[in-house]
Amino acid sequence: MKILVTGAAGFIGSNLSAKLAGGGDEVVGLDNINDYYDVRLKLARLEENGFNGPYPEWGITTSKRWPSFRFVKGDICDKESLDRLFATEGFDVVVNLAAQAGVRYSITNPYSYLHSNLEGFLNILEACRHNPVKHLVFASSSSVYGLNAKVPFSEEDKADSQVSLYGATKKANELMAHSYSKLYGIPASGLRFFTVYGPWGRPDMSPMLFATAISHGKPIKVFNGGDMIRDFTYVDDIVEGTIRVIDTPPTTTVPFEIFNIGCSNPIKLMDFISEIETAMGKEAVKEYLPMQPGDVYQTYADCSKLETRLGYHPATTLHDGIAAFAQWFKSDKNPLR
Repeated sequence: MKILVTGAAGFIGSNLSAKLAGGGDEVVGLDNINDYYDVRLKLARLEENGFNGPYPEWGITTSKRWPSFRFVKGDICDKESLDRLFATEGFDVVVNLAAQAGVRYSITNPYSYLHSNLEGFLNILEACRHNPVKHLVFASSSSVYGLNAKVPFSEEDKADSQVSLYGATKKANELMAHSYSKLYGIPASGLRFFTVYGPWGRPDMSPMLFATAISHGKPIKVFNGGDMIRDFTYVDDIVEGTIRVIDTPPTTTVPFEIFNIGCSNPIKLMDFISEIETAMGKEAVKEYLPMQPGDVYQTYADCSKLETRLGYHPATTLHDGIAAFAQWFKSDKNPLR
């Protein structure tokens, strides 16, 4: 298949693209390489996947690792260029992972979320409408569950009480995609990711923040006094689940599905910190702080739908996942250590 992966220089996107290209699919990766976080990490992910740059706007670079993997530097908000790419390439599948990420950042920079997560996603939908694809897979988030107190979170639960603009834009993406599935018959699947971690992870997420602080002898920020629970999911399990969804487009009357992708094994924050301390070989200095705006007390995925329909079973324990992360963090592959 020919697959477009947007956000291909991102954490999940770079790992997914590598897995697809390594499995024989023709992959076109698209990313604007913005500076929301340190660009060196995005460039290093691209280098790991066989690209060296430079990356001219909307120019095409071929991977030296997989000839079937090409990269385009471009922004999904550039509708004219995006439409031209779709018309030229004729994609079978589109995986939209491009988005403005971060819950806390959405508190102080709301307009960037409207621009990328809503306008950009609309451009993707319109491109799929005018250049029909066999399947559109897009990233949603566990943040859509917001104030939902029932655990574990199920796709059947109400998700209309988001506590951050980021979560609200992800819920909006689901509604937008559903409407396009109904109106134009576009098979679409939304993936509610739960706290992804692992090698090449984002520097604004807790594993990188904690490991960086510990390695430099600086305090880590522990919110809500450490009384938080997260369904941490290793990136390889996320990629495996995503590929299973890619290969199974919905065939219902309205061809639209939502899937949780998590570990279904929520971990207390303090236990998570303990695993990182063990892997780093050093105890963290802890600064206890109150709950931050936009945060929720716990996330916990019910993945039974994905398990029953597509055979998804997360295989990586927290201990093994953190060990793999720490090994990468300490290695020369990490440009930010």
